[in-house]
Amino acid sequence: MQKQFNVVIEQDSEGYYIASVPALRGCHTQAKSVDELMERIKEAIELCLEVRDGQIEQLDFVGVHRVTVNYGEAA
Repeated sequence: MQKQFNVVIEQDSEGYYIASVPALRGCHTQAKSVDELMERIKEAIELCLEVRDGQIEQLDFVGVHRVTVNYGEAA
């Protein structure tokens, strides 16, 4: 059986790519290249599904938004 998942990819200050799967809490990984990252996230998804016996919350993709907040500054 095949399932599709939305994967969020970000890059940290050291250049590592970080992938997370919103539908699978705690399912994330990192790598130095996007190609390696995609291989690793597929493995992580398979492991997460195995642990959860395939029980997942199906989420519909709506979009990605960047939000700016004030943090640590006096109001």
